[in-house]
Amino acid sequence: MLGDASPLTCRSYGFDLLRWYRVLWALDVGWEQATEAETAALVGWLRSARNPQRQRRAGGHRAGTVNPKTGKPTLRAGYAPVTIAHNLSAVHGFYAFHLHFGRGPVVNPVPENRARRAALAHLSPIEARAAYRRGRLRPKVPARQPRALPDHQWDELFTQMKCARDRALLSCYVSSGARASELLGVELGDVDWTKGQLWVISKGSRARQPVPVSPEALAHLAAYLEEAGLPPDGMPLWRTRRGQPRPLTYWAARRIIQRADEAIGANWTLHDLRHTAATRLARDPELTLVEVQTILRHAHISTTALYTVVGLDDLVDKLAEHYARPVQATTWPQRYEASDIEAVFGAGR
Repeated sequence: MLGDASPLTCRSYGFDLLRWYRVLWALDVGWEQATEAETAALVGWLRSARNPQRQRRAGGHRAGTVNPKTGKPTLRAGYAPVTIAHNLSAVHGFYAFHLHFGRGPVVNPVPENRARRAALAHLSPIEARAAYRRGRLRPKVPARQPRALPDHQWDELFTQMKCARDRALLSCYVSSGARASELLGVELGDVDWTKGQLWVISKGSRARQPVPVSPEALAHLAAYLEEAGLPPDGMPLWRTRRGQPRPLTYWAARRIIQRADEAIGANWTLHDLRHTAATRLARDPELTLVEVQTILRHAHISTTALYTVVGLDDLVDKLAEHYARPVQATTWPQRYEASDIEAVFGAGR
């Protein structure tokens, strides 16, 4: 909080420290006496325990398997490697903060990875990242590739939206590329109908910035406001539909996608809508990568370049044409003599 981090960041670090303290309480060790042995106990527990947030409903795909329709892996039953790495970073920062004021153990219980710090120090964006070894107790964190909805699956998901609010919400997500929490905070005064844009509070800088929105999304938004009425001053556009109108939370918006997923057998998420918008923009030949970076508000263009990578799912039609074409016979340029080819490659060539 003193470092001016966002409330969500403080909340996330608070849960990380709560896990750490629960391990210390179970081992009957004070936080001032913690060593690397307690960190090893934390990592071992996280790698074997079940995550209570990963409880799956009966009839769904087994945890950790790949959804056959979307090609996305379902969430594991336990804690993900990125969660374990984040927890270790939070605990390391906690003890580094107290060590500065002369409190806690002299040696940080979370091992430092000096090779990583040396490899990433003063790194130029145009230079390749140097390889480095993982620190002790650090899990293997796989590189996450963006997952965009194919056009036919987007149409199928959009068909499951049963009210004007949900149709407007999804249209704004997939045309603006805004993050989930950013779009949910938009108020009536943040809609610029003439320019076709919305003003959002950016997640990283917390600055008020514009994002584009398609005419189709504005039409759905107008239909939603006509049906639900204009929100009072200070209330976001997106409100609940039952009982007294309240601002639509992230968890409620996520549940909208989950209900649609259950109906079509998919496992798309709210953040996949941002991936879909970014992929569509990055693959538009009329838009440069720098322009897409401006729309998505990425700090580094290398992040935007991730959306230009072509996946195997995008090559299905081209591969079908490739396999349908007959095998081409080997031909040789006319400037080579037949005797020369036979001498080099042998008879029968």
